[in-house]
Amino acid sequence: MDSITHIALGACIGEAFFGKKIGRKAMVWGALAQSVPDIDFISAFWLDPTSSLLAHRGFTHSFLFGLLMAAFLALVAEKWHRPHNISFQRWMWFFNTEILIHLLLDGMNNYGVGWFEPFSHARVSLNAIYVADPFLSVWTGIACVVLAILRHGHPGRTFWKWFGLLPTFLYFGYCIFNKTVIENAVVEGARADRIPFRKSLTTPTPLNNWLWYVILENDSGYRIGYRSVFDKDPRLGLNFYPRNEHLLKAVKEQKDVNDLIRFSQGFYTVEQWGDTLVFNDLRFGQIIGWHDPKERFAFHYFITFPDQNTMVVQRGRFAKWNRETVMSLVRRMKGI
Repeated sequence: MDSITHIALGACIGEAFFGKKIGRKAMVWGALAQSVPDIDFISAFWLDPTSSLLAHRGFTHSFLFGLLMAAFLALVAEKWHRPHNISFQRWMWFFNTEILIHLLLDGMNNYGVGWFEPFSHARVSLNAIYVADPFLSVWTGIACVVLAILRHGHPGRTFWKWFGLLPTFLYFGYCIFNKTVIENAVVEGARADRIPFRKSLTTPTPLNNWLWYVILENDSGYRIGYRSVFDKDPRLGLNFYPRNEHLLKAVKEQKDVNDLIRFSQGFYTVEQWGDTLVFNDLRFGQIIGWHDPKERFAFHYFITFPDQNTMVVQRGRFAKWNRETVMSLVRRMKGI
């Protein structure tokens, strides 16, 4: 998830655990604990782009790191706030809860999280929530601002604490429900369209949980399109994109190419743009693909000119957003 969501959610959880004992400092500890796994952003300052892709949400998003960091923070907080009547075990529960919720939320996105590092390099992507979903974040955002203003001991703090937490976790459950709806609809739609596939991926489109991006893989490539939770027509209406793996023959030994294949979890295509060989990670969707299915993919890496890959994951994600494309997104959300 985005950093603002982690900070606001962490602050509300901090208030729930220790607000009555240590006041607003509980919110600070919560925001800090929720942000700790994202210290891996500093790796981008010295790693090349593809190594940085794999380092982000790698070891610092593992269960092992979470347990070690929770113990460290618990030791620091327990000493910092002496004298107090909070047990060390209570501090451990708090920091473990904060960090594990961070890991769970990030695992719900399509980037991939190294939960089992360093024992396994497999990355988990549950693809149930877009990385920045305002309908998930708004509740904790509002509550965090109000709680930061209200004085310690104010009777309204209890209401605002739960105002931030309950709707957030209810919406989280709603997203999981939508995921199951879409998964079932895709299987039924593939059967209705007579589309054979060996692997599929469904993930929400930007800033919502109602319109989903769909990929069906076969031996030669992928069928890609969009499905709303409100669609009535069982047919999927997907477009075919060849994998073009043969284009990688001359560069298959390059480190960046192997990193990209590993990072993409097998969902990729290769294209030739004039004199430039381009690698597309399909999991991140297309730029306004619901409006124009011929648009480029939001993740494209220039293999021929690696120095031009300062930004890769969301390259041009919102570049073509305007009133027309936003309204077309809203219309497509409503279903067909």
